[in-house]
Amino acid sequence: MERVLMKGNEALAEAAIRAGCKCFFAYPITPQTEVAAYLAKNMKKRDITFLQAESEIAAVNMVLGASSAGVRTMTSSSSPGISLKSEGVSYLAGSDLPAVIVNVQRGGPGLGSIQPSQSDYWQATKALGHGDFQLIVFAPASVQETVDMTIRAFEEADRYRMPVMILTDGFLGQMMEPVSFSDEAPVIEEKDWACSGHKGERKHNIINSLFLQPDDLEHSVNERYKRYDIIKEKIHDAEIYKCEDADIVLAAYGTTARVAKSAVNQAREKGIKAGLFRPKTLWPFPVEEFRSACANAKTVLSVEMSQGQMVEDLRLALDCRLPVEFYGRHGGNIPSPAEVLEQIEKISERSL
Repeated sequence: MERVLMKGNEALAEAAIRAGCKCFFAYPITPQTEVAAYLAKNMKKRDITFLQAESEIAAVNMVLGASSAGVRTMTSSSSPGISLKSEGVSYLAGSDLPAVIVNVQRGGPGLGSIQPSQSDYWQATKALGHGDFQLIVFAPASVQETVDMTIRAFEEADRYRMPVMILTDGFLGQMMEPVSFSDEAPVIEEKDWACSGHKGERKHNIINSLFLQPDDLEHSVNERYKRYDIIKEKIHDAEIYKCEDADIVLAAYGTTARVAKSAVNQAREKGIKAGLFRPKTLWPFPVEEFRSACANAKTVLSVEMSQGQMVEDLRLALDCRLPVEFYGRHGGNIPSPAEVLEQIEKISERSL
């Protein structure tokens, strides 16, 4: 395994190449543009098709076309660009097509800012397009996890024939850390459903998300949700840190979890029993892991770079049996360990 120092966005792009991504379509937007730039530089020598589309809408529909032909494909953008892609993502889901979608989040709503944010949690886990469908959503907290989750995203997308999102942010995309890459070549099974030319040797495949008969559409959605039930059983992951005896459990993902972990360590030095629950999958949400982390807790504190978009999922996972409080910064601001520690101390003082 080689170990190199890389920026998060570039490491993600390299991981996509090593995962067997052959087609990448995107449109520039800060802070994700390095993903496209890296793939553009490598397209000729690494046998990748890269096309800078005329818009985000065009890019995601190119993904649909490439995926229909059985090719591993990816698109990336930042928050406003992902919104523009939402119709195409719904088409991908409705057509049962695998694809990887990268969102390097920035502040919003609207054009917002180019600084990091986590205010696309609702969009990623609950409403990325019209209709009844879900995405598998991975939330890395380091450059190495960005690499590992990108490779896994392609595998799960193919396995379940559905779009998978990597939900990162401007901080993780721009920071540099040492990462390792495996030299193993990806194993990509033949896609007998693809529209890749049948040569008279198999049935004529059709990729489509349009159903004119209500019963046909209902059956299609029902079958998709049977797959989602399997995914809920098999794909859920979280880091549980110092929660065995924790009175206060901090819940945070991605960049904010790094800050929260520092605050937990500082709280422990002050004699406050704090712990950290970090979901690595945002959908499916790791319910059992969260309940285990909160087994002895009195209070949960959700720490986010938003106005508290994960709070409802935390309450639902616990059946509202514990109070879930919130502390966050947004607009491109990142909470500091000192700010989070102050919130922990306030909760601890009230509990005494």
